[in-house]
Amino acid sequence: MAVLHHSLDFILSSPVDSASTVPSLLSIFHEQEMTETVHDTKGHGYLATLVGKHGRLALLRVHSHGMVTIDLQCYQEDSVAEVDNLLNALEKKLKALLSGNIKRFKRLPALIRGAEVDRYWPTSDDRLIEYDIDQVLYEEDSAYQNIQILHSKQYGNILVLNGDINLADSDTAYTHAIMGSGKESYTGKEVLILGGGDGGILAEVVKQKPKMITMLEIDQKVIDGCKTHMRKTCGDVLDNLTGDCYQILVEDCVPVLKKYVQEGRMFDYVINDLTAVPISTEPEDSMWEFLRLILDLSIKVLHPSGKYFTQGNGVNMTDALTLYEEQLEKLSCPVGFSKEVVCVPSYLELWVFYTIWKK
Repeated sequence: MAVLHHSLDFILSSPVDSASTVPSLLSIFHEQEMTETVHDTKGHGYLATLVGKHGRLALLRVHSHGMVTIDLQCYQEDSVAEVDNLLNALEKKLKALLSGNIKRFKRLPALIRGAEVDRYWPTSDDRLIEYDIDQVLYEEDSAYQNIQILHSKQYGNILVLNGDINLADSDTAYTHAIMGSGKESYTGKEVLILGGGDGGILAEVVKQKPKMITMLEIDQKVIDGCKTHMRKTCGDVLDNLTGDCYQILVEDCVPVLKKYVQEGRMFDYVINDLTAVPISTEPEDSMWEFLRLILDLSIKVLHPSGKYFTQGNGVNMTDALTLYEEQLEKLSCPVGFSKEVVCVPSYLELWVFYTIWKK
């Protein structure tokens, strides 16, 4: 049973005496058959918890530094009209009592906690986003990760791996950016895709008639879910592991890359579409060492005139982006790089993409 968490925040120009505000507010709660327990805040204002019918719980606080906050929790099955009437009455009363002293007022939509379908995800810099997700289409735990495909009214079907949004049907901007933003021709070229189990990059590169695409995806269950529920993204390229100009190897990319290095195999383009924290059967001691290993192996199989494309991070993650760029200075051969900032619809934030080449 989901819980709705409502909030009212009044930011004041100057502190207010609880004696002048609390009695009128308590009378409103009493009308809704809610009874209070007052707590000792040790000099930090007034604090009361109130309990009422249907499991309602309220927290009334008059802060000593000039803020009044009310939190109300109720079950989703509770009367919407009654809850709205209570919140409206509290808002109206406080606006009257604090008239002339209100710097800012905020009443947020209810936070839905414990719902059958989760709607909340953080951005890369830990800001909370609420999505319009209304259905879980696919969920599996593989040997490597938790896999979900969710439906959003705005963004279509969304692939989520280990709680991290990877790609939605709406996110053609992501695929366009990680392929070089339309500046490259893949016709007749050898292409290596690392990860990419949603099939989006593969489907787009195939359209340009390359010589051969090799895609290394570790998780068959990602492919299985996406070929059924992400067809707007992948089309039919995941229906078979081989096609006229592509092969999908369901393998860990690290040992395969090591083998390609030993064989002297080279690619015109390497597109790294691994998850934000890449998965391997051969993990290194730290994430950065592992990322550097993949980078180094990828650059070694890249033609001297070739290009390596990858996603970076959210544009606000400046420290992480700097650390990534520092890894580029530690590779076995010198490289140059450029970056592009792109708006990926379902991410709800600007995202950085890298192009890397051998000097």
